[in-house]
Amino acid sequence: MSDSDFGPTQGPFGDGGEQGPARRAAPLPPNRSPLITALVIAGALLLVVATLATFWTEVLWYQSVDFSSVFATQLVTKIVLGLVGGLFTAAVVWSSIHVAFRNRPIYAPSPETQAMEHYRQLVEPMRRTATVAAPLAIGLFAGLSAATQWDTFLLWRNGTPFGTTDPEFGLDIGFYVFDLPWINFIVSFLTMVLVLGFIAAAFTHYLYGGVVAAQRMRSTQAARVHLSIIAATLVLVRAVAFWVDRYNLANAQSTRMTGIQYTEAHAVIPTKAILAIAALMCAGMFVSTIWTRSWRLPLVGVAVLAVVVVAVGGIYPALVQSLKVRPSEKSQELPYIQRNIDATRKAYGFDGVKVEKYDTTTTASPGQLRNDADTIPGIRLIDPNVVSPTFKQLEASKGYYQFADVLDVDRYDLNGELTDTVIAVRELDLTGVPDGQRNWLNDHTVYTHGYGVVAAKGNTREDDGRPSFFESQIGTTGVLGEYEPRIYFGESSPEYSIVGAGKKEFDYLSEGNQQVTNSYAGAGGVDLDAMRRLAYAFKYREINFLLSDAVTNDSRLIDHRTPRERIERVAPWLTLDGNAYPVVVDGRVMWVIDGYTTTDMYPYSEMATLDAATSDAVTRTRDSVQAIRAGQVNYVRNSVKATVDAYDGTVTLYQWDDQDPILAAWMKIFPDAVTPLSEVKGSLMEHLRYPEDLFKIQRQLLTKYHETDPASFYGGQTFWRVPLDPTRGANAEQSLLQPPYYLSLAMPGQPKPSFSLTSTFMPVGDRNLLTGFLAADGDAGSEDGKRAAGYGALRLLEPSNTTVKGPGQVYNDMRSSQVSSTDSGFGTLAQFISTTALQGAEVTFGNQLTLPVGGGVLYVQPIYVQASGAGAYPRLSAVAVSFGEKIAWAGSLDDALNDLFGGSSGAAAGDQGTDTPVTPPGTPTGTPTGSASGTPSASPTASSPAPTGTPDANALRKALADADAAFRAGEEALRNGDFAAYGQAQERLKEALARAAAAAPATP
Repeated sequence: MSDSDFGPTQGPFGDGGEQGPARRAAPLPPNRSPLITALVIAGALLLVVATLATFWTEVLWYQSVDFSSVFATQLVTKIVLGLVGGLFTAAVVWSSIHVAFRNRPIYAPSPETQAMEHYRQLVEPMRRTATVAAPLAIGLFAGLSAATQWDTFLLWRNGTPFGTTDPEFGLDIGFYVFDLPWINFIVSFLTMVLVLGFIAAAFTHYLYGGVVAAQRMRSTQAARVHLSIIAATLVLVRAVAFWVDRYNLANAQSTRMTGIQYTEAHAVIPTKAILAIAALMCAGMFVSTIWTRSWRLPLVGVAVLAVVVVAVGGIYPALVQSLKVRPSEKSQELPYIQRNIDATRKAYGFDGVKVEKYDTTTTASPGQLRNDADTIPGIRLIDPNVVSPTFKQLEASKGYYQFADVLDVDRYDLNGELTDTVIAVRELDLTGVPDGQRNWLNDHTVYTHGYGVVAAKGNTREDDGRPSFFESQIGTTGVLGEYEPRIYFGESSPEYSIVGAGKKEFDYLSEGNQQVTNSYAGAGGVDLDAMRRLAYAFKYREINFLLSDAVTNDSRLIDHRTPRERIERVAPWLTLDGNAYPVVVDGRVMWVIDGYTTTDMYPYSEMATLDAATSDAVTRTRDSVQAIRAGQVNYVRNSVKATVDAYDGTVTLYQWDDQDPILAAWMKIFPDAVTPLSEVKGSLMEHLRYPEDLFKIQRQLLTKYHETDPASFYGGQTFWRVPLDPTRGANAEQSLLQPPYYLSLAMPGQPKPSFSLTSTFMPVGDRNLLTGFLAADGDAGSEDGKRAAGYGALRLLEPSNTTVKGPGQVYNDMRSSQVSSTDSGFGTLAQFISTTALQGAEVTFGNQLTLPVGGGVLYVQPIYVQASGAGAYPRLSAVAVSFGEKIAWAGSLDDALNDLFGGSSGAAAGDQGTDTPVTPPGTPTGTPTGSASGTPSASPTASSPAPTGTPDANALRKALADADAAFRAGEEALRNGDFAAYGQAQERLKEALARAAAAAPATP
């Protein structure tokens, strides 16, 4: 008997032999309750209506921000891809089932086929339904998968050349970035569809007897032809996959680098080509079964292909690596390491970094900062990571206002000079509204917005340690002039608010505790008519949209209010920076966020995990600044500067990198979404800065890729690391890296300071030494539509003196310093810290700034003190500085620098405040500089009084009484956190003790 000869039959299933016993009639289904039927129908209708309502509100939102084309393009692309992918998958699966069923054999019952009879009888009642429903269900999931590739498809259709070719295949980088991802998807999608089709066909043939698995497998000619054609097509697709995998090797990752190495170039790539040819031959063997009527040849082909995959694709490259590469790995890999270095530096935009050797000195001499006189006033002492509680305590006004837990650094023109500024927005905090006032009406129609910005100078503070505010109190006009202060769109805005229509929305309380109200008059949000109110009632599941008289046809609904969310919705193709910062421009408060175009397909470039590269001590301990969570990339460009108007929510995307091919492709896809760089006004340009997350990524990669010599790179001895944040303590986790800092700085050789973003490097290992200092020029200029020539320039200083202390060592030296302030009334810095802690106050070291000035490296660290008790907040109380082996500290930066550089630094910081640091009671006085010894000042009541009644005795009694009063006043001031009063009390105490000493009788 041949493989396909099954003999005669009486029907598709046989007649089943003798009739069995009569079957009992099936019971009638119970009558359904009309109520249950009605509830099911009503539930389905509600689900449909809710879905339509949500879709309609999405359309309305995109119309309100004038980005309808983005929504429509995404939607149409997803629908088309979903339909094509889903219908194609369903068609393949359905055709596999249909062809197998139509070609089922007609046979006589036999022991071999009788086993499946029971299953065929079970399937038959639902066969017609299953034949349609199963392919449609599979097609639905496949269509959803295809729809997620909308961005890959659009980039493939609109990609542009990079103008640079890869060194292995000579193909333009655009092929890897735009074409290869879509090719990979098509290959994997076809593989999945064909596997599903093969499984469906094989199962149907087996169920209906086309394939019989007995002592030896047999099949009909129809089943054999059908399955062999599907298998041949599948193997053919795998042949394409083998060929395409050659190009994917350009982004293969290893422990050393990303990209093709010696083994891949000389063993893997050739074997991929061999495997593709072998797969083509195997596909031909499957087709040959049409004529050979046997599975022998394709089975041999599959076995041979498996052997080739293992031997040629696995064993041969392993032998090359073991026998050829490993014995002389360095010489073999150097050309490929060089490719990786060049590609990585170019892909991340630091190929133009200017590396300079910095001849450093560790000796501090008088007048040493004279050549850096322009930089010293730009040293930012106010730490935006520390002073948020200070802003809240002094400027929140009421509990229903709040500030971000990390404030932002910008610069503003104050009295004709650009000044580094710490700025924050006074946002609404509904949790601060009294519980008795919390209800839907107040939450969504009364408390609708925050109010105004608060800004302070970055390099000065008041006498009592408070920031020097130049824009502060509600209802007053500050240095920034008149601007629209109402913050309807912010980082802490409520989910939605209903505004306008003349309703009284709360603004603030005036001095007389009178409510000041306002009604929204902006163009932001969606107009509400009856049908739209119904749609939003479904969306937010809130009946008050329909019942409340506060919601009328003249009302507007504003939602999706955070700057990040608004930009993500109109530009889903951007990766956004972790921090949005506010600026006051042309009478408006604007939020600015940097947007990045990224890819993980740039050949040879090192892969970076964004959340790890952008994580530091701030992102791990604060909520308002976050690490980027977007997976792995190996190409980043700050291609877009995005703004969101805080009053009307207008979103504007400005083209920032006109050389980025990925942005060019997206601008072809969404031609009206991005505004050209030429449209950026100079008033906004003044506040644009070098993006922090891009800088973090670059500094992380520069820990290795500062090394451009492949031989040294191979050894890895010159690799660096980013320092841990020393202010987090000795037990800080490895992920709590020191954040980069914004400050105005003139690098060596620069004629004047520039607003910069800076960071430091240390060697890999336990040595806490400074090996590198990186600065990015963040000054974008002030011209309309034109960036400053130096913007974005990266400069890397490598100290020639290998004994320059690193951040952690300097911080530890400061905390344990036995150096006294030059004022004889104060002790050492270590004593200041410990004594302040004993008084119940908390000492916080602020941002540790590093500056390459004076021919060496200057560390500056502000010191904050916060008293215990309600209402206390951090106050800037002292400044510690370090240069070489010397440390100094004082109540002002000027005094600290003068102490550090032998009495005169040669430059004036100009920071306002007390001339001496605030010192707790009991701090030893008169301690020589550099000594830890010292005797605490005697209690004023411990002195021996002079004889009663004499003039000296009266003077002594009065002096001691004054000293006691001053001592107690100082303690009270410290408990209250009033360091200005404390300093004054200390002065009175010293003066009284001096009078007491003069009036005391001479000792015999």
